[in-house]
Amino acid sequence: MYKILTLNKIAACGMEQLSRDDYVWGDDIQDADAIILRSFSMHDMALPDSLKAVARAGAGVNNIPIDKCSEKGIVVFNTPGANANAVKELVIASLLLSSRKITDGVNWAQSLTGEGDNVPKAVEKGKSAFAGPEILGKTLGVIGLGAIGVMVANAAAALGMEVIGFDPYISVDAAWGLSRSVKKAASTREIFENSDYITLHVPLNGETKGSINADAIASMKDGVRLLNFSRGELVDDASVIAATESGKVACYVTDFPNQALLGRAGIITIPHLGASTPESEDNCAVMAAQELREYLENGNIINSVNFPCCTLEREAPIRLCITHRNIPSMLQQFSAMFAEHNLNIDNMLNKSRGDCAYTILDASEIPGSATLDTLKSIPGVLKVRVIS
Repeated sequence: MYKILTLNKIAACGMEQLSRDDYVWGDDIQDADAIILRSFSMHDMALPDSLKAVARAGAGVNNIPIDKCSEKGIVVFNTPGANANAVKELVIASLLLSSRKITDGVNWAQSLTGEGDNVPKAVEKGKSAFAGPEILGKTLGVIGLGAIGVMVANAAAALGMEVIGFDPYISVDAAWGLSRSVKKAASTREIFENSDYITLHVPLNGETKGSINADAIASMKDGVRLLNFSRGELVDDASVIAATESGKVACYVTDFPNQALLGRAGIITIPHLGASTPESEDNCAVMAAQELREYLENGNIINSVNFPCCTLEREAPIRLCITHRNIPSMLQQFSAMFAEHNLNIDNMLNKSRGDCAYTILDASEIPGSATLDTLKSIPGVLKVRVIS
């Protein structure tokens, strides 16, 4: 029986993936095997020894203590791409919002309430204040070509924009999905110097935090329009406020409002609506639940943010799954332990990611408690699990 703790309300279609006789789930589960959540912050939460996996129904995992989980051998999953179309649609809408002064115009039109028959005449007289350029033929720079960045780049190209993209870590799958009309930039500097619009689609980390700062903005074209639908902290607030006030940045659209950005001309704050569609929530929930099932039932890791992706087809009735540190001679010790207990390894897979590693061992016989105790006692081994 697998016990799943839900820390947020998860779409029903996702939890249906776990509605089987060998699963029990709810928000009051004790000694959970896995956790599924959306935005709940786990940083102050005690992690039970029983916990094997955490699945975030969404892409960002800032609300999960990744290092703490890694130290305990807990695999953390996210759902990259599940909400990509929802974010892409809002980014495309924001390209237009940043150009055509739509929100300012709408707000001004609402101020005409009570003008009666004079409204049409007032509209014709005042509309010129809200004119803005078309996006056709303009250059869009896309920084980050993951699932969302690729979709944004392709959609913008289909709308007639010239698109240049930068991502030194682009995956093979992302590259295959990218329109051939999207040009490769050699650096962010090239994006800054040549783009009329810039959209950010990179993770928040020590390298990217505050990377859109005064120096970066100074190298951009005058009147650039900047879009941020990744994380608010990628952009230095003081720098972008100063740039909109000077006109260097014609418009900044962000999905991450804060007090400093509110009520400022040239800044459009959207209340974190990037993934707020029923389709996105359903897609994320289903993917997260399926990732948990595949890990709990078969030991396969798909879309983890701390352990390597690792999948092996079942060829034997017994499977041992070992989360461990990425240190020398681990496989040698595992093999020696099997030989010592007269057990044969039918199949094996080992992969690493940074300091974390994962090994799958398939066998025909169930290891005894002495074998498992020996495995668990090997320095660097974090968790050992038997799936039969």
